Amino acid sequence: MSTVALTSPPERGTAEPVRAGGKHFLRRLVANRRTSVAGGFLLAIVLAALLAPLIAPHDYRDIVGRPLTQGGLLGIDDYGRDVLSRLLIGLRTSLAVALSAVVIAGVLGTVLGLVAGYGGRLASGVIMRGIDILLSFPPIVLAIAVVAAMGPALTNVVMVIGVLYIPRFTRIVYSQVLAIKNVEYVEASEIMGTRRVTILLRTILPNVAAPVIVQLSLSVSFAIQMEAGLSFLGLGAQPPLPSLGTMVGAGRDFLEVQPTLLVYPSILIILVVLAMNVFGDGLRDLLDPRRRGAAGS
Repeated sequence: MSTVALTSPPERGTAEPVRAGGKHFLRRLVANRRTSVAGGFLLAIVLAALLAPLIAPHDYRDIVGRPLTQGGLLGIDDYGRDVLSRLLIGLRTSLAVALSAVVIAGVLGTVLGLVAGYGGRLASGVIMRGIDILLSFPPIVLAIAVVAAMGPALTNVVMVIGVLYIPRFTRIVYSQVLAIKNVEYVEASEIMGTRRVTILLRTILPNVAAPVIVQLSLSVSFAIQMEAGLSFLGLGAQPPLPSLGTMVGAGRDFLEVQPTLLVYPSILIILVVLAMNVFGDGLRDLLDPRRRGAAGS
């Protein structure tokens, strides 16, 4: 289970608060060709998913031709439905599940990491031991077991993936909080009598935001793969609603007759995951001061 760490622990009393530089960051982002190309592709994918009901040639449930023929732009599936229309809706479904799960994981993981890192030894011990227990189980095996027990449904998939990815964010935030909670500007806030919640939200949280943002982008690609795997096994989206995983599962039965039913959703999964990883690596380079010199190449 991979995580990111963008900065080494600062020396006591030497760190400075994070300052926003949105325009400068955007210029560096555009200047990085790999990151900008991956970001442009992801933007197009997100727009296609958002506008899927409007740009799809047909309703994903409509029978528009003879089964397993080459009608339409990408062909007709085994039920006579337009493959392109179902691919667009499937992309929308998979992205919605992945993004929802990662948002849940990011919010809860960040809160737990902040509390564990700044709340004292008891909070740290309880939270981080719970995280270690969760990490001891193989994610896909635990996901299959839990979803199978709860019943196949997209809401269950979102909750399970979200919980499984909480440790990624908790450990990152926890390590970052430990690194900065004793620096000058945090101690100054404590001496001035600022409430601990205010210190967490206004002083510490902005300084741990960069690695959280990077982990969000990387976790989406893992969540898409997890959702595809669960849907492939019949534990995610239920017919007739398509997702990329269910389309791969359905296409394998017709590999010799019409291999494109398997190829198209598989290629889309690969491209989205690859673009998300490239974009996440680019964000890491841009947000890490030690690597900014190489980020524009």
